[in-house]
Amino acid sequence: MEPVPKPIKPLLLEETWRWYGPNDPVTLEDVKQAGASGIVTALHQVPIGEVWSEEAIMERKKLLELHGFTWSVVESVPVHESIKLGKAEREQYIQAYKQTVRNLGKCGVHRICYNFMPVLDWTRTDLTRRWPDGSEALAYDADDLAAFDLFILKRDGAEKEYEAAAFSRAKAIFEKMTEKEKETLQQNIIAGLPGRMVEAYTVQEFRQAVAQYKDVSPAQIRENLAYFLKSIIPVCEEAGVYMAIHPDDPPRPILGLPPACSTRDDVAALLKAADSKHNGITLCVGTYASSPQNKVEEMAKEFASRTHFVHLRNVTKEMPPAPETGLGPAGCTFTESDHLGGDVDMYSIMLTMLQEKQRRKAEGWGVMSEIPFRPDHGHKMVDDMKLFLLCSFGVLQGRERR
Repeated sequence: MEPVPKPIKPLLLEETWRWYGPNDPVTLEDVKQAGASGIVTALHQVPIGEVWSEEAIMERKKLLELHGFTWSVVESVPVHESIKLGKAEREQYIQAYKQTVRNLGKCGVHRICYNFMPVLDWTRTDLTRRWPDGSEALAYDADDLAAFDLFILKRDGAEKEYEAAAFSRAKAIFEKMTEKEKETLQQNIIAGLPGRMVEAYTVQEFRQAVAQYKDVSPAQIRENLAYFLKSIIPVCEEAGVYMAIHPDDPPRPILGLPPACSTRDDVAALLKAADSKHNGITLCVGTYASSPQNKVEEMAKEFASRTHFVHLRNVTKEMPPAPETGLGPAGCTFTESDHLGGDVDMYSIMLTMLQEKQRRKAEGWGVMSEIPFRPDHGHKMVDDMKLFLLCSFGVLQGRERR
């Protein structure tokens, strides 16, 4: 009698879930039911720029393992603004970052998702955009952003950056806004999306934070990013830790802030700056797709060998009236769509990542052949529409599920 062949284990990416620690209203028991095997989390209680101790890392890691999870990705160890600005005091923060990397590696946590976007971690103008099926999605309206920039923030020199047609649309929108609508837009951009890199809660504080970058060019911030990478990647190699930069979200120079990682060329440059497989990217599909400059399916193939984490999210873009290109100071409008219904061919992305995983397994990468992903930014729907604390679109007790 022929022996029954063992079932072939399918080649899958590692399914992960972002969890904000013991105070997260989504419990680890909830996450288990969602089907994830890995957790994406961070020590949010540690102030930006301070070292994560081995004790604190192990406490979180043991808690996850007690519930049957692995700590797959750190998202994130924030980069201090002094490093992004290239200030003299950046050295002390780089040294602290290095020690955190060493401690994570020693504790068996090997991937760090981080970003280098100035001031903001990410932003949207609308947190409750109505979707055709009645659910609510996150959205970014370029004209609303321009209205905020020009007439609420009143950023110095902003009016010189906008084309006449874009300026007129923004002015018309602002003039029709009620005081409540102005307040909501301000809150959405400044305080509505936690994960902010600076403590700016008012327009004046936010204006001051943005003004620090007035004389920092795109070339300069990329040079500061390269300096950071050249400093820490050797430590990452020693510690067995892989860095995975998240792109600027949205990927454009909004509010006059210089973009650090927004396009295909930005990615190529930062990977070349520290040419090591430990210097990699988070392929945030939806972020890259929200700029008409990026051909995400091609980027996925080109940078597959340096992709250490994937955010599977889709968007639907709305281009401004011709001759505008959607590459202006506010970019183009987009809404976070259904995962299989947006501008990106998600099947192509998944196929590329599975092929890359297969390559890594063949090369003997061991546990690092796994490529963790999370679906990222689901719509607010069903029970979420009735609950105040638990919102699937992103905001959880002052933190974003992203």
